[in-house]
Amino acid sequence: MNLLGGAGDLITAAGFRAAWTGVRWLPEPAAYALFDRIADVTVLRGGARRLAANYRKVRPDLTDGELHDLVLTGMRSYLRYYGEAFRLPVLSPEELAVRVRTEGDAPAREVIDAGGSAICFLGHMGNWDLAGAWASVHWTAVTTVAERLKPEEVFREFLEFREGLGMTILPLTGGPAPFPLLREAARRPGLIPLLADRDLTHSGVAVDFCGHRARMAPGPAALALVEQRPLFPVSIRHERRGRSWGIVITFHDEVAVPATGTTRDRVEAMTQSCADALAAAITDSPQDWHMLQRVFEDDLDLERIGSGHR
Repeated sequence: MNLLGGAGDLITAAGFRAAWTGVRWLPEPAAYALFDRIADVTVLRGGARRLAANYRKVRPDLTDGELHDLVLTGMRSYLRYYGEAFRLPVLSPEELAVRVRTEGDAPAREVIDAGGSAICFLGHMGNWDLAGAWASVHWTAVTTVAERLKPEEVFREFLEFREGLGMTILPLTGGPAPFPLLREAARRPGLIPLLADRDLTHSGVAVDFCGHRARMAPGPAALALVEQRPLFPVSIRHERRGRSWGIVITFHDEVAVPATGTTRDRVEAMTQSCADALAAAITDSPQDWHMLQRVFEDDLDLERIGSGHR
């Protein structure tokens, strides 16, 4: 909820618009330094408590000092996403190419080369907008779903921004139901990457994730199952490139479809397989998991209890 109402909406929208028009023209080292500074100040002022709580669950072995260092690095990675996103519209195809490296993508390429589509289960890792822009320019059509942000003007700015990069974006709410449109996209060649490590619909699948229970979106598995398309967990991490940064997009093994069970049972099993792949990637590179919301069930239970006492 925006407590400032309409005035807050205008301020937020103006801030995003200024970033889009201003940051892209900064020298790249200066842009990275600016967002590193914003990240450092955010941590110093206590604005990364939820990120720290999530990291504590993922890496319970860390000392308090090590956790602090991880939170600082993770917040820098998170703010780097915005710095890179604001600069994306001015990157040439050649500049996009040098910023992206892929691993394990041969099976997905075979599917698309044969005229099919591939469903990707993504976490909030690395820079998924950079990945989508790169794929749209250098590989194939990209169709995905975006959460409707508040204020509405900021959401529309993001929508136009992502569509300007060549992606087809379906709003999660406030428009036609996205799942039928995803089914149509699945019948055409292309990638369908879906951020699914946080349930936004209250109908999520309960999974074991990094040693805890969490709820994740069933959409990727359900779409793959109903359209008989391959499902790939995909993780993204940042990678240092001299004075700059790039990303590594890792396609994990295709998820097996259970031979028996109800549709719900099979969706749950496939989602658990995706959660397992994502958990391993996050454990290896936790600083690139940008989860600043509650995702684990025990945290969600505490939130509900707190809401009931207001």
